[in-house]
Amino acid sequence: MTSYDIAFIGTGPEPENPVWGESAAMAYRHAAGYEELDNCDLVACSDLVGENARAFAAEFGIPDANTYEDYDEMLAAVEPDVVSVCTPVPTHAPIVIDCAESGHVDAIHCEKPMADTWEASREMATVCDEYDVLLTFNHQRRYGVPAGRIKQLLDDGEIGELQRLELAPGNFFDAGSHLVDLCSYFNDEHRAKWVMGQIDYREENVRYGVHNENQAFVQWRYENGVHAVAYAGFGDELLPCQIRVVGSEGVIELQHIEGPTVRVRRQGETEWRDADADGPDANIPGAVRSVVDALETGEESMLRAENALTVTEILFGAYESVRQRGRVDTPLEIDDNPIVSLVEAGEIVPEQTED
Repeated sequence: MTSYDIAFIGTGPEPENPVWGESAAMAYRHAAGYEELDNCDLVACSDLVGENARAFAAEFGIPDANTYEDYDEMLAAVEPDVVSVCTPVPTHAPIVIDCAESGHVDAIHCEKPMADTWEASREMATVCDEYDVLLTFNHQRRYGVPAGRIKQLLDDGEIGELQRLELAPGNFFDAGSHLVDLCSYFNDEHRAKWVMGQIDYREENVRYGVHNENQAFVQWRYENGVHAVAYAGFGDELLPCQIRVVGSEGVIELQHIEGPTVRVRRQGETEWRDADADGPDANIPGAVRSVVDALETGEESMLRAENALTVTEILFGAYESVRQRGRVDTPLEIDDNPIVSLVEAGEIVPEQTED
């Protein structure tokens, strides 16, 4: 069994009191996942705040000499096999590209969402492909027990042919990236054919360095004819569960507010059935294991950049629909983040909230 050296960029502060939307100390969660693997050694870390890097190193037994404030210096000195990037969203693309172009790494596992613009999302995937670097994104809910159970039910034909997906994330870009990704997983990675959305953004909501709307209604159609609709923010109470999966012969619901973790009801049945899916829904150990396994075996990870781009195109497609005031067809022909551009142009003016 090959042994892999793991390094981290962006440790964040110690995670006793994470500030969701600002710093969630995801590197600590990645590191705990790698620690569960016999063929992974945690060898180095970097953070712009040296104190953060040293605290992280102390937590995971990384030598003091291998803590850095400059990640380029770390890459050159340590030459890790795998790098976990756990920094704010606008920094993802430049860091990932630097890592790939350094020639020192074989794989990069990056936090989601991919990047703050559609151009940057595409570029980081392209560069990693050019340098033969495996690029994955931490959509770890694919490896959770509930998601795996739903996929199994779909593959077994429990509710017939998949027809529609409904989801209710707290916001569409950040939290929504997880649920849109699960929809892609359930629908066998088919790309969207078109996206149409509307948002309300009246109170500033910057999460991990990127504007997120306050409320959104988004509809899209996949290339295989499956439809999806999302109610985000203030409207998410319209759906009393996180995801509803509608098939030709029944319905599956994930995390209904009054039911089991996953419940299913076939046509003709009057009662819901517990689908026996109790267990973690966020499985970071499973996610990082998929990265290491992909390096070990050469098999593709479900978290690969290609799948993340399918999700990200829907996210930015919804925002482009807002700008165009109409349905947007794919492939998406923009480079920017439409919401950021609308805010910078003064066409959307969110009220700044007090710290």
